[in-house]
Amino acid sequence: MAIARPVRVLGLAAVVMWFFFIWQILKPTSPSSKNKAKEIIKSFERDPNLDPTGEPEGILVHASEEYAPGPAGTARINATLLALVRNEELEDMLSSMRDLERTWNHKFNYPWTFFNDKPFTEEFKKKTSALTKAECRYELIPKEHWEVPSWINMDLYKESTEILKEKKVQYADMISYHQMCRWNSGLFYHHPALANTQYYWRVEPKVHFFCDVDYDVFRYMQDNNKTYGFTINLYDSPDSIPSLWPETLKFVAEHPEYVHDNNAMDWLTDKVRRPDHNKKANGYSTCHFWSNFEIADMSFWRSKPYEDYFNHLDRTGNFFYERWGDAPVHSIGLGLFEDKSRIHWFRDIGYQHIPFFNCPNSPKCKGCVTGRFTDGESFLYREDCRPNWFKFVSQG
Repeated sequence: MAIARPVRVLGLAAVVMWFFFIWQILKPTSPSSKNKAKEIIKSFERDPNLDPTGEPEGILVHASEEYAPGPAGTARINATLLALVRNEELEDMLSSMRDLERTWNHKFNYPWTFFNDKPFTEEFKKKTSALTKAECRYELIPKEHWEVPSWINMDLYKESTEILKEKKVQYADMISYHQMCRWNSGLFYHHPALANTQYYWRVEPKVHFFCDVDYDVFRYMQDNNKTYGFTINLYDSPDSIPSLWPETLKFVAEHPEYVHDNNAMDWLTDKVRRPDHNKKANGYSTCHFWSNFEIADMSFWRSKPYEDYFNHLDRTGNFFYERWGDAPVHSIGLGLFEDKSRIHWFRDIGYQHIPFFNCPNSPKCKGCVTGRFTDGESFLYREDCRPNWFKFVSQG
């Protein structure tokens, strides 16, 4: 029986589509496709968090009765847990507090210091203080530390934010975000409430802590001569900071004596792993410590090299005309003016700030997947700059 013409046409079309499908699979790979494949493979390098993780090497001080709440806690040093938070972020702040109190601070009872550009409500004070036996302090940021400085041209700011929005830079038109980044970069440690405090652990709303930590992290920093501790190390958006590195180079040219002999310049300027970022950021790799988690010695921020650096950056106005974040500013300052051996990766502290994780392989950790860097889309693995830190510095 003859096959109807429409059926023959459909059959022929099916055969053609099948051969086209096979060709797509077996066709030679173009150079650009090979490069993309290499980039994807390179982005999925083995995470050292897959290896068993214990406490860091060095001098450790563990919990004891000398860390009891109040005056009896004689072992505590001048340090605080520090949070910049709004009243409306109360529930997210409580979530972060529960995690950190459960995994660490109920053993050590370090004070909490909360900062806000508006007075804290009684509800905020009542609910946060109920979650800890430690002292809670509630501080108002001085207007001169928070308000837009007098040298900012607001017309230019509005024009600049439109350009940033066209480039899809996050939070470009949120002036409070610019204010926050500037305050975190170079003003928070001048608050009178921190005048007698040396160390801090920055804690943000809506973060998570997964691992029991049984030693005093502040004593670890002090006793082992560490300046800064991080968990996550990322690439920044180059469109948000195009003039940050050129301005940094201007400053360094004026003050070459500030650059430490054992600096992390290779980490700051690498152009092999993400050449597009280096090019757009005018010579800066954009690698930075993700500063929503940082444990640090404020003596460094208060030092003349860093203070002069921040003031140089501040006078450019680019905390507002661009979207300079405190993370790259802190990271460049540390990478240039501090001994890189004094920067520590807290690999044993399980941490999440959406969408990234630090998840160690340890029986002390619960609630995160060992070695997971992100639970988001696979392209986010490209944002991990820890491999460069491990390459140029260390895993310590």
